[in-house]
Amino acid sequence: MPPISQRELSDDNVRQVVAYLESLSSSASGSTQTEYDGPRTPEGQPDLNGIWQVLNSAAWDIRAHNAQDGVPAGLGVIEDNVIPYQAWASAQQQENYANRFTADPVRQCFLPGVPRITYMPFPFRIFQTADHVVMTYEFAHTVRIIYTDGSAHPLPNDFWMGDSRGHWEGDTLVVDTTHFNGETWFDAAGNFHSNELHVVERYTPTSSYHIDYEVTIEDPEVFTRPWTMRMPLYRRIDEALQLLDYDCVDFILESANRSDGGVQ
Repeated sequence: MPPISQRELSDDNVRQVVAYLESLSSSASGSTQTEYDGPRTPEGQPDLNGIWQVLNSAAWDIRAHNAQDGVPAGLGVIEDNVIPYQAWASAQQQENYANRFTADPVRQCFLPGVPRITYMPFPFRIFQTADHVVMTYEFAHTVRIIYTDGSAHPLPNDFWMGDSRGHWEGDTLVVDTTHFNGETWFDAAGNFHSNELHVVERYTPTSSYHIDYEVTIEDPEVFTRPWTMRMPLYRRIDEALQLLDYDCVDFILESANRSDGGVQ
């Protein structure tokens, strides 16, 4: 895909990046102002309870991309904008892209998987306790349980959302997820993985309203090395906000699968 020029970027994309860089700028100078000073739980961890949402176009394509019919332009969320595919996997991704309107598992109403569920264009709610972090998503009523009780991954099994175990490193929630079924994609552009996928997420609150979300991807069956995505999560503060119903129904999506649209 050709690189995008500045004039092709939407104002919203630019504003998002500027706001994100401003939230992190003082960390480069060693300022203590970036230390989390928001509410905490009785256990002393940052209180992440609430509704959050990503404001970017990664759900359509995690790499930088031009606007298309039904797809907003995006700056990309990958370090260096490079996914280190093995040669065969790069060819498979191109085939996935060519067949994306019918081959994308999300268009068949399967769960998006991790990390894709995080940057779908829908809000999600975090419920935090002493030994669990539960995330409920507007998309398809998806529920994800992250165990923070010190327990290990169970015996190997395959899940659409994987098996997640978390722990705290200072004010950062670190989540290790394995046991994927290999059937999900990273986005609607056909970027994919195998069942050997290993995901490590880092949720670092930089204020009461922002979380620095970093996710490292490792899959020796598909990629030549680990690679990382990074983006901000924004707390939704609308007083009347609630997660609404978003039911995925196959026959309703059939017409969308014949079109040039992106994420439903």
